[in-house]
Amino acid sequence: MASTLPLLRLLFAFVLPLLTTALKFDIQAHPGHESASKERCIRNFVAKDQLVVVTAKISGSRGDGMVLNLHIKDAIGNDYARPRDVAGENRYAFTSHSDSAFDVCFENILTATHPVMSPSRSVELDIDIGADAKDWSAIQAGEKLKPVEAELRRVAEVANEVVSELEYLRTREIKLRDTNESTNERVKWFAVGVMGTLVGLGAWQIVYLRAYFRSKHLI
Repeated sequence: MASTLPLLRLLFAFVLPLLTTALKFDIQAHPGHESASKERCIRNFVAKDQLVVVTAKISGSRGDGMVLNLHIKDAIGNDYARPRDVAGENRYAFTSHSDSAFDVCFENILTATHPVMSPSRSVELDIDIGADAKDWSAIQAGEKLKPVEAELRRVAEVANEVVSELEYLRTREIKLRDTNESTNERVKWFAVGVMGTLVGLGAWQIVYLRAYFRSKHLI
């Protein structure tokens, strides 16, 4: 197992960047006011204290009859960014406060007073987390690293993040398994208690009925 760990690190480090591409979609404009129910959200998961860089390339321009708002938040109520009327290329960086899912939400509001043909905006969204979010060109220049050294350092950080994620998943699996076993144990003793109560109630009813019938000289 120990001998295969470095191989897994290199495999994940080289394969995962090839699988990551920007997400492209269109968001239709709606008339009226802002509404959370009209938001279109993209969800991702991030570990605590990880750097996240959200890059959104949005078509159109300000004053074209549409207002596109962006909202970055996590599942436990933290707001990281909430820019209004965005267009063009925009980049937002933040450090996560906890292990949780976070959402990048878009809402396109139609503000034109005249008819607009196909009121929608195109969005190209790219989310970089951890080592991928760092500016390796600046790091290379600042620390005077060779291109190969900078790439190896990036690969090492990506591999360490993958291993940390696997360790986090293993720890969660252990916690969930312990919770499941504890719940099963409680349910078992609860069932035993219910059965004992029913048996005791049945025995009491038999004794009570026998005493009642005897008092009435029926038996």
